[in-house]
This record gives sequence, structure tokens and C-alpha cells, in this order.
Amino acid sequence: MKKTVYLFDFDGTITTKDTFIEVIRHAKGTWKWLFGFLLFSPILVLMKLHLYPNWKAKQRIFAYFFKGMTIEVFDELCRNFAAVNRYLLRPKALETIAEARKKGEVCVVSASIDNWVRPFLPDIKIVGTQIEVLNGLLTGRFTTPNCYGREKVNRIERVLTSPRSELNIIAFGDSRGDYEMLKYADEAHYKPFRT
Repeated sequence: MKKTVYLFDFDGTITTKDTFIEVIRHAKGTWKWLFGFLLFSPILVLMKLHLYPNWKAKQRIFAYFFKGMTIEVFDELCRNFAAVNRYLLRPKALETIAEARKKGEVCVVSASIDNWVRPFLPDIKIVGTQIEVLNGLLTGRFTTPNCYGREKVNRIERVLTSPRSELNIIAFGDSRGDYEMLKYADEAHYKPFRT
């Protein structure tokens, strides 16, 4: 009998909003957040037009807001962000995750930084974008490719504990960044928790 593995995207699937934007607002306040995104608006427009790489835009914005912060301060900020933003989690998604844990292995696969995804779901395996830390300080760079699109499948394949042929994979996603993961699955659910 095949082992069942459940794969869940985080932003927009488990949550109601993009947490990358929300964690910056939480950390820096609305005015600094607005100023930063206004500053990067030309790059964001180019990214939307597919003329500038998604990962590069994301890394530049992340560096602008967090470069030089200690990892201890950043992790505390991430824990606090999760604690005060539980309302972002979709109840139907949490119910489905709870049921999935009874039936098989569960993994959240997210383009978000895993430091702030993990506090929302501390007992679940998280595969996210990872950040570089040197001498205890955030460099503003990522140590993994942005966990988006094809990279989601690459990262999933690295954490699977059994050959793909022995697995029944059920995936949940809501955006273009989840397309390859949904295609990779035996059973795909697109925008499943919207009411």
C-alpha cells in the first residue's frame, strides 16, 4: 500500500494573505513598509511583467528591511508575528491539516521564509526559503533558491523519505507558484479552502 504525503502551500492556501508583506508591516510599521514598497515599485512592476526575476526582487526587498538584524531578534519577531496573526490562518485549512496528519505525512512547502512559517505550524515539516546568517547577522541573502514554481518540486524531492513511485501525493495550492507542485501530485486541489 502506498504511503500518503500531503503537501500544502502556505501563503493564500493556509493563510488569507501574503505573509511576506504582512511580516514586514509587523516588523517596521505601516509607514516604513509603504515607503519601502514605493521605493521598490519599479522592480515590482518589472517582476509582474516577467522582466525581473521573482527571487531577486524578493531578496532585495528582504535585504532592505532585515539586513544586519541579529538572527535572535529576527526569530523573536517571527514568533511574535505568528502569535498575534493567528487570524490569518484559514480554519478549513487547519481542519484539513489535522485530518491529513492522522492519515499520512504532512509538509508545508512555501516561498515564504521558513523562520516565520514554522511558528504558525510548529509540529509540521516546513520547506521554505532559507536565509543566510553570518556571525549571527542576517546578510539579506537567501541560502536556497526561492521556494516557488519548479523549486517547490526540487525541494519536495529532497525531503521525501520514500521513492516517488511508493507515494500517493495530495497537494493543495492557490497560485502560479504552486503549479508545478500541483502537477507533480497524484491529487491536486486548487484554491481549496476559499468560502
